[in-house]
Amino acid sequence: MFAHYLDLAWRSLKATPLATSLMALAIAIGIGVTMVSLSVYHMMSADPIPSKSSKLYAVQLQVMDEGQTYHSADDIPFQLTFLDAKNLYQTLNIDKKVAMFKSGFAVHVNNPEVSPMLQTTRLITREFFAMFELSFLYGGVWSQSQADNAAPVAVIDETIAQKLFGRSDVVGESIYLAQRRYQVVGVTKEWQPNVKMYDLNNGAFADAERIFIPFSHAAAYEIDTWGNTNGWKREEINNFTDKMNSEMLWTQFWVELENEKEQQALETQLDNYIQSQQDLGRFNRKTREFSLRNVTEWLEYNNVVSEDNKVMIGLSFMFLAVCLANILGLLLAKFLKRAPDVGVRRALGASKTQVFYQHLVEVALLGFMGGVIGIVFAQLGLWGIRKTSHVYESLATMDVSMLLAAPSIAIVTCILAGLYPAWIVCKTSPAIYLKVQ
Repeated sequence: MFAHYLDLAWRSLKATPLATSLMALAIAIGIGVTMVSLSVYHMMSADPIPSKSSKLYAVQLQVMDEGQTYHSADDIPFQLTFLDAKNLYQTLNIDKKVAMFKSGFAVHVNNPEVSPMLQTTRLITREFFAMFELSFLYGGVWSQSQADNAAPVAVIDETIAQKLFGRSDVVGESIYLAQRRYQVVGVTKEWQPNVKMYDLNNGAFADAERIFIPFSHAAAYEIDTWGNTNGWKREEINNFTDKMNSEMLWTQFWVELENEKEQQALETQLDNYIQSQQDLGRFNRKTREFSLRNVTEWLEYNNVVSEDNKVMIGLSFMFLAVCLANILGLLLAKFLKRAPDVGVRRALGASKTQVFYQHLVEVALLGFMGGVIGIVFAQLGLWGIRKTSHVYESLATMDVSMLLAAPSIAIVTCILAGLYPAWIVCKTSPAIYLKVQ
């Protein structure tokens, strides 16, 4: 029966090409606008590391003195001091922990045919790759001994390898970060999480770094940050050593915890650490405060997806509703024009339910057509957004779920719009039209 209804619907739509085109176009425009905002929101709010989002925790410490305030929801700074990041990495009794910060260099190789380039770099401890699931194509991470001795070693991704050497297998090759030569010990696959969850301080959707060097290089070579640095008290900073020992906030610290028992153990260690620092004259608040937030909680805490995005989705659905309101009028006019034919069908035995379903199938088919065309419009809109900024290159896209959602939304909304016209026409009295015939 459904196939028969579908055949009737297709014939009906072909019989009125102008009206069908107008209605499909209206649906397509509404769906196109809706899917643009919905796709961007979907990508922005997607879990950047679903397999570990409940295990990876950002660590925050309340380092500020009593009475000092910070622009976070709970008044705790987003970042740590270099001193705390270094201390936590050395003292916490936990295997999976990483201290890090963002920096950058002019990168070049000993080849006059390859132009130097400015490239952001992340100073990390070696656990970073396993914790955030970076995959190695060649080589691997540096050893702990190399990190302890500040050996000039680096891990780069395949994109950088291709730019500098024209190939990916470059383990053992040398690159220069500013004037210092580094040996490449590993090449990773290109890695670009949809949200840069491990460091939200310079844009949640900024590009991930493509070069990684040991965290110990910061002290050994006085490598400064390219990220945000937040100060909250007056300090005399005359050199890089002063900065490393200051209360300035510019590092990030993450841990990976498997269960609640590990979390409780870590909380005890963090409390003990703050108490030990209080004995040294730091962390002067009466209450020892720290925070552990997993990836999902961390993104919410930092308002990565703002209320403006949700408002945009609401507005786009309102626009779709306006499009459907116009379609409702066209459908009503079209179906009522067909009332004499429906009257004859009713007289020949068709029930109200059959007539009602037949028209809903026609509306659903119309919605499917509009949804497919709407995907094309949405792709054009997303392409335009991607052209406005490279930040949107990975966000302004439609994944499979959004591609399937577009016709589904179009069909459902069209059926809702078509309920009233279908109900009106199915109530057609056959007696009236039989007299006319």
